[in-house]
Amino acid sequence: MAAEKMALAKAINESLRRALDADPKVLIMGEDVGKLGGVFRVTDGLQKDFGEDRVIDTPLAESGIVGTAIGLALRGYRPVVEIQFDGFVFPAYDQIVTQLAKMHARSLGKVKMPVVIRIPYGGGIGAVEHHSESPEALFAHVAGLKVVSPSNSADAYWMMQQATQSDDPVIYFEPKRRYWDKGEVNTEAIPGPLHTARVAREGTDLTLVAYGPMVKLCQEVADAAAEEGRSLEVVDLRSISPVDFDTIQASVEKTRRLVVVHEAPVFLGSGAEIAARITERCFYHLEAPVLRVGGYHAPYPPARLEEEYLPDLDRVLDAVDRSLAY
Repeated sequence: MAAEKMALAKAINESLRRALDADPKVLIMGEDVGKLGGVFRVTDGLQKDFGEDRVIDTPLAESGIVGTAIGLALRGYRPVVEIQFDGFVFPAYDQIVTQLAKMHARSLGKVKMPVVIRIPYGGGIGAVEHHSESPEALFAHVAGLKVVSPSNSADAYWMMQQATQSDDPVIYFEPKRRYWDKGEVNTEAIPGPLHTARVAREGTDLTLVAYGPMVKLCQEVADAAAEEGRSLEVVDLRSISPVDFDTIQASVEKTRRLVVVHEAPVFLGSGAEIAARITERCFYHLEAPVLRVGGYHAPYPPARLEEEYLPDLDRVLDAVDRSLAY
């Protein structure tokens, strides 16, 4: 089958459809995921085709949704849970970090927790309070959870396939501002490992590392830098926990400079761990300190101010300039 061009949201929908069709133990649960098809229509049409017993509209109770998913997993099901918006996940945080993440270790490996938690995250859509958060570092810090985020349609499709087949819990962060970006998806391709980073653009002068919504921005930064004769390499992290440090290290050993970009606040964000590890691994290769670009250490602002809060082309280019000035 030839590759088909589809929006990132459609790619997730098609991947969920394939998972439901392939395994009767796969269930989808969440607020408005059924008849409405989700607020972003990511699950559109799935309840109609697979029934209310497989695609389940739940009460507005995130702790209840995740708690029920844990119980279903204990009974052999493979639930895929939708948290409607990033900022709504916290009522379920206790269930995720003290139960879902720990059950495998607590049972000495006897109990599997094949649960996927889908979380639309990040800003850029002009939403109200609690609808534009980037809480990925909170989950990456918790042992027992896999944390991933696709940046394009092909990865959105295949990473969801791999997530639904995983016997470990996967937190699947969906970059909501990229839902409508289109890309080629080959549904018969052989995907790479779920937790391997991807070199999205080759370069020689500096490495940009990003994931999810910021990968496209970093590619635009690389385009702008190329007009000034600078060659930037862009690495799409894909997996936030575990992190593919080997791919980042190989890139930094070549370029000798690194800038990490994410929407979440810089303070104790995922970029902090990457900066520390790469400094340890590449100390004698680096010609400049690892720099980070992200949100500010402040509550996410009203929609009218979010363009000032989120990293943009100029802020990332400024970090590139500072790194190259060393």
